[in-house]
Amino acid sequence: MQIRSTVRFGLTAGAVALLTAGCLSSGGGGGGSNNTSSTISLMYGFTGNQDKDFQKVVKAWASKNNITVKFAPSPDFNNLINTKVAGNQLPDVAMFPQPGIMASIAEKGKLADLSSVLDMNDLKTNFVPGELEAGQVNGKQYAVLASANIKSIVYYPKKAASAAGITTPPATFDDLLALSQKIKATGATPWCFGIENGSATGWPATDWVENLMLIDYGSDVYNQWVQHKIPFNDPKVLAVTDQIQKLLLDPGEVNGGRKSIASNNFGTAGNVMFNTPPGCYMYRQGNFLAQPGFFPTKVLADVDNTIGVFPMPGKTADSHPVEGGGDMAGLFSKDNPSAKKLMKYLTSKEFGDAMAPLGWYLSPRKDVDTTKYPNKLTQQFAQINNAATEFVFDGSDQMPGAVGSGSFWKEMVTWISGGETAKQALDNIEASWPK
Repeated sequence: MQIRSTVRFGLTAGAVALLTAGCLSSGGGGGGSNNTSSTISLMYGFTGNQDKDFQKVVKAWASKNNITVKFAPSPDFNNLINTKVAGNQLPDVAMFPQPGIMASIAEKGKLADLSSVLDMNDLKTNFVPGELEAGQVNGKQYAVLASANIKSIVYYPKKAASAAGITTPPATFDDLLALSQKIKATGATPWCFGIENGSATGWPATDWVENLMLIDYGSDVYNQWVQHKIPFNDPKVLAVTDQIQKLLLDPGEVNGGRKSIASNNFGTAGNVMFNTPPGCYMYRQGNFLAQPGFFPTKVLADVDNTIGVFPMPGKTADSHPVEGGGDMAGLFSKDNPSAKKLMKYLTSKEFGDAMAPLGWYLSPRKDVDTTKYPNKLTQQFAQINNAATEFVFDGSDQMPGAVGSGSFWKEMVTWISGGETAKQALDNIEASWPK
């Protein structure tokens, strides 16, 4: 449910400590692997309106099942869950926004193997390739996506594109390149691009690198790169930066020019698409961008007539690779019947159908009724997910923190701003990988 790990609501350290102390105390059947009561704790990393909506749905289910759920939302989930594990003050169920954190806890023996808890045949049938694998460690299923987000989306201004004769989404990546050049040849600007996000500036550039690594080489090579089984500065990665150079950084490719990218906020960089004439015709970003707070209010008020989307295309028309993320549910209290029931619910079609009308939620399950999503745009997001031929989790979210949210962000900013070559940036990131 999180937009991504870097886009969060803030709480003071004191408020976070108070919140988790109240929600995860051992009294009254609270968290911990020894809990046997029907009062169970659920810890996760999303807050605000998403949390309110989520709690409403889960409380309705819990009431019908005579279960009491103690909710523990926190924007500082990664640090807090590690603290809880170290102190053996475990929640009954947790929803992990990053697979790396989940994997490290599973390797400590704290999480339950879900193969005997969940109907794995049902999940294998109704999840796209790669989504279940994101929650596996050494071949065992320790977490399952309860919500998904997809980042392989290109937004465009529907009315302006139609007027310009741009009516057929590109079927292959070569078609996307041709479309970009066609737009540029008319004197218009093909792309918008912004990577500014305060202390997290740079992450939208990492998503571009990751998405093209997936498109060009497939999930096997992508995962080898993310896991550092091949060097970060492998020639394949340098080839990807060459693609980005030609598609986004060369003169005339991006609104405001290359010099504007590092200072252009990612959340509003695409808004000029809806100007007359459009400031650009395409903007690649995640499905969260269609939530309030990003595109102009008047655009969001009529999304089905103003916003068009298509997936980042694969190398062939039959290839539909998707980079994404989401929140993965994992079980600490393996012997607690109520906790196991909650796990089954969070990964069920029933949960997906209940959440879909909220608009901001996207189910990883292909069998969730797409007509329950509130508009055609969110239905398209679901269709893009469901049609994926392979899914990979956001790469920087899986890398060591010193790289994924450190050197990778920083070096992309320096390269895009013209302070160094792409090769220098990749070499510096490789050198920063923890030994």
